Amino acid sequence: MIIALDRGTSMEAFIAPVNEIMWSLPMVVIILLIGLYFTIRMGFPQIRLIKDMVGQLVHGGRTSAGISSFESFAMALGGRIGVGNIAGVAVAIHLGGPGALFWMWVTAFLGAPVAVAESSLAQLYKHKVRGEFRGGPAFYILEGLGQHWRWLAVAYAAATVFATVFTGPQIQANAVTAATEQAWGWNPLWTGLGMAAVFLLIVFGGMHRVGRTVGLVVPFMAAAYILVGLVVVALNWAAVPAMFQLIFTTAFAADTAYAGMLGAAISWGVRRAIYSTEIGTGSGAQAAAAANVTHPVKQGLAQGFSAYVDTLFVCTITGLMILSTDRFNVLGADGQTPIVENVPGVEAGPAWTQLAIDTVIPTFGPSLVALAVFLFAFTTLLSFDFYAVTNLAYLIKNTSVQRVATVIAHLVLAASVVFGAAQKSSSAWALADFGVGLYTWVNILALILLSGLAIRLVKDYDRQRRQGLDPVFDPRALGIGNAHLWESLADEHARTGDVDAAMQHVADTAPDTRAIALVDPDRR
Repeated sequence: MIIALDRGTSMEAFIAPVNEIMWSLPMVVIILLIGLYFTIRMGFPQIRLIKDMVGQLVHGGRTSAGISSFESFAMALGGRIGVGNIAGVAVAIHLGGPGALFWMWVTAFLGAPVAVAESSLAQLYKHKVRGEFRGGPAFYILEGLGQHWRWLAVAYAAATVFATVFTGPQIQANAVTAATEQAWGWNPLWTGLGMAAVFLLIVFGGMHRVGRTVGLVVPFMAAAYILVGLVVVALNWAAVPAMFQLIFTTAFAADTAYAGMLGAAISWGVRRAIYSTEIGTGSGAQAAAAANVTHPVKQGLAQGFSAYVDTLFVCTITGLMILSTDRFNVLGADGQTPIVENVPGVEAGPAWTQLAIDTVIPTFGPSLVALAVFLFAFTTLLSFDFYAVTNLAYLIKNTSVQRVATVIAHLVLAASVVFGAAQKSSSAWALADFGVGLYTWVNILALILLSGLAIRLVKDYDRQRRQGLDPVFDPRALGIGNAHLWESLADEHARTGDVDAAMQHVADTAPDTRAIALVDPDRR
């Protein structure tokens, strides 16, 4: 046990300085500026198209090659709603103060158009791989930017596989074991083994089973958690005005007790919001590519709405519960000296939310949060697996090798769950931030280079909506190449006039491609 602790401490000491570089102020500023740029150039879609965002969730049916729009949304939401919504919010408040919650809101608002952009691009350049629609940053980097950017596409795919099968699962399992151990006294190792076993039973059933699983679990778990949170805040209504005043004053370090913490509030608010929502990372875009829609922007809008659900609803309710009940500690600008210590000795994480609920619903808090953390983390693990398989499909050409690599990825991810279950929380968070940071930087560069194309897609969607049409995309109208599935959809729709039949026709007749074949120079 001492050896494992020493290794975890050594790993954390090695990774922490790297994380400080990857998650430094430049990354925070760049992501916020990209969000502001898309917000302005797309005409504030997070407000203007909110009705379309919600409406799209009930459109887009399942076909033999793809899942429904709602299932894709739920799969991405399953990846977004994880321990970051409970443990991550606590960490943000602990290291950045209550004002970090405000910067999480800002990130969600400005990040929604980023989610629209990356998910629309993923839809644009999706491919049918082994009978199922696949796509994401690795695909749109190569198809959108060309052969000379192949190295960037490969870098994204490799970093994503590493993060989703090794670093990311560890913090999910770690948070679950922390919550279940406090609630029910469960042994962390046995909890990790149980999670790994159930995970393997589901993922070997394929993408459609994953889609059905998260489609059922995600809405229920999010709604139940938000409802309980509203009850907690309502019962503490007298503390609400002072709580919001604290959030806004500390967001700009206007409170003297939080002097010098403006940078920490912004950095940790944005950092934890990115981890929670996956905005700018490209992760949700991979789930978006699997959906059946008639225009890329339709699924982009659905994914944009998931940023609201994740941060403005779930993360916010966590923060409000913690702050309204004063169940939090805050470290000063030096990251060492406590300036607020309401719950001495209690580590930032699920325990704060458990204590918050316990103040108004005695004995109920630990069990409820433990269940919520388990469901949040488990659906995230399922989404991680989907992302890993998508990027393996990009990296590996040979079908037989792909299948073997997929099985190995399932097993390594399960092993990471077991390993992470017994690790220190700080070590698990350091690994998670390291993995996310790797592929986020790659995707940010790609979004900057492809920003013009993403904006053109939104404008094409707006043009058809203004004409009173249900948008159907034809890439040739915008002079876009390498979007063969969309060309087939447009042709079949023009021939039959039946969009549902056209989508099924494309799913049934589109040739099965290997993502690695996209690098063939003859195709350009």
